[in-house]
Amino acid sequence: MASEADAEQSYVPQKKKSESEDDKRRKKIVPGSLMKALMRPGGGESNPSDGDQIIYHCTVRTLDGVVVESTRSEHGGKGIPIRNVLGKSKMILGLLEGIPTMLKGEVAMFKMMPQMHYGEEDCPVPAPSSFPKEDDLHFEIELMDFSKAKVVSDDLGVLKKVIDEGQGWESPREPYEVKAWISAKTGDGKVIMSHTEGEPYFFAFGKCEVPKGLEMGIGTMTRKEKAVVYVTNQYLTPSPLLPMIEDYEEVHFEVELVHFIQVRDMLGDGRLIKRRLHDGKGDFPMDCPLHDSLLQVHYKGMLLNEEKTVFYDTRVDNQGEPLEFSSGEGMVPEGFEMCVRLMLPGEIALVTCPPDYAYDKFSRPPSVPEGAHVQWEIELLGFEMPKDWTGLNFQEIMDEAEKIRVTGNRLFKEGKFELAKAKYEKVLREFNHVNPQTDEEGKVFLDTRNSLHLNVAACFLKMGECRKSIDACNKVLDATPVHAKALYRRGMAYMAAGDFEEARSDFQMMIKVDKSSEPDATAALAKLKKQEQEVERKARKQFKGLFDKKPGEIAEVQVEDRAGGEITGENQKNDLSAPFLERDDSQHCNEADGGQYGMGWFYSLWPSGRRIFSALGIDKCTIL
Repeated sequence: MASEADAEQSYVPQKKKSESEDDKRRKKIVPGSLMKALMRPGGGESNPSDGDQIIYHCTVRTLDGVVVESTRSEHGGKGIPIRNVLGKSKMILGLLEGIPTMLKGEVAMFKMMPQMHYGEEDCPVPAPSSFPKEDDLHFEIELMDFSKAKVVSDDLGVLKKVIDEGQGWESPREPYEVKAWISAKTGDGKVIMSHTEGEPYFFAFGKCEVPKGLEMGIGTMTRKEKAVVYVTNQYLTPSPLLPMIEDYEEVHFEVELVHFIQVRDMLGDGRLIKRRLHDGKGDFPMDCPLHDSLLQVHYKGMLLNEEKTVFYDTRVDNQGEPLEFSSGEGMVPEGFEMCVRLMLPGEIALVTCPPDYAYDKFSRPPSVPEGAHVQWEIELLGFEMPKDWTGLNFQEIMDEAEKIRVTGNRLFKEGKFELAKAKYEKVLREFNHVNPQTDEEGKVFLDTRNSLHLNVAACFLKMGECRKSIDACNKVLDATPVHAKALYRRGMAYMAAGDFEEARSDFQMMIKVDKSSEPDATAALAKLKKQEQEVERKARKQFKGLFDKKPGEIAEVQVEDRAGGEITGENQKNDLSAPFLERDDSQHCNEADGGQYGMGWFYSLWPSGRRIFSALGIDKCTIL
């Protein structure tokens, strides 16, 4: 009984496979409507099945032997066999049912009633002109070959038959550079071109240097793969490989993919290009230093002038020692690091870099002029992943967190706010898996986490993203509602966003929760009042006379020059160690805030003012 119960529980009804159109058509077959006579036996033991490409000659005759049509040249045809894919190509019902019964090389005669060929109701294949589709007919079929095929284009205009499997999984794509042995034949076997001696054919993917269909097929191949790519005429575009496209119905390309060079357009605009010169070890991208790591590289830097002037070479200028740096810390130009993160150990790459990703925003070597485009030839020797926190005790985790926080603080002081924010957020993500065991550990953990959230808020404020800065402060205040520094930082973000009432509330709350913060809160309130007065002064000036006109008259709004009318403060050194960082900060709020925090006090008195200010483009905010 128990086994029966178990069997009942383990039984899961199988979802019924949906019926295909070909299955529905097969139900129309009636006994005697399709008959087969073997004329020549084939070889092997397997029959073609759905998904196989079938290649066959077909000759159609009337029952008294008159040839109606044929693919064979001796019967007036072009001598080109038919290619179909079972289960995908549109075929007459008799062949759809009959060919899967054949062996390779077999010749068979199928006698078909009209409903089994073009006389079928709603036949998906149009009948040739003057075809006797109402008659019983004989179809002589020679199954020349069948094999599994890769459908490259949905309309079956490009198919691929694999001869020898390749290596790895990566396939070429735009703008990769490809080397391949290529030969081409027409459907009847006539050789029209052959590039199988000397040097392999070289072309850049995506540059129309080979016919479109061939490029599509090669785009599914891996290194060292050999294949036949079948291309019909709609995909036979002119190219340097085949300049003249005659009236070929289809061309069969025999291809051996010798090698391809990975070329990456890092920015998508063709300015920062990484070209792999020598393959590394491992699988891309799993074995690349995608995460922040300690990297060792040799590199040679060159100017993009006619002489390709070398301005630095680690093997010459660094006593042969490699450059060692930590990614994610702004220690090398941004374009350099972006490309190294996508390299494998042992790989050599040539990087072409524009000035804004090279040395225009980085310490420039003396021999590199301002605005120079450069090339780096980089060899990634190896890298060390950051320490895994799994298995560390609480103190060890906090020590590791402190190292990353200190790095973030250095980046912040250098003005690299995005990189600094990434460091703080990395620790916060790791903290999701940390569980303090004692009250003391809990306090240390909470204080550290709050400090990191406030550092993230400071980064967002420096980057002009007021709303995100406020959200980061809220995470601290949700855990510690009386956190004076969080109130101050959120108040500064509110003031920067123009939400003065919320800012005033935070500054006043500071004094209540921490008397020692009163001088900073008082100074912030004074600055807030000054900014309110300045905004009101601007508004009065811009709308002066707007409401003094009589009905029907139009008043012109005076728009003050925004560049000269901004409220600014002293721009002091970035310092996360200061108790209240942003009191001296002066920046524009980013439009990414979406206007959620507007000029709160002014809009509360005049709700329609928001729309007018927005239309005039003066609803932006300034951080004092």
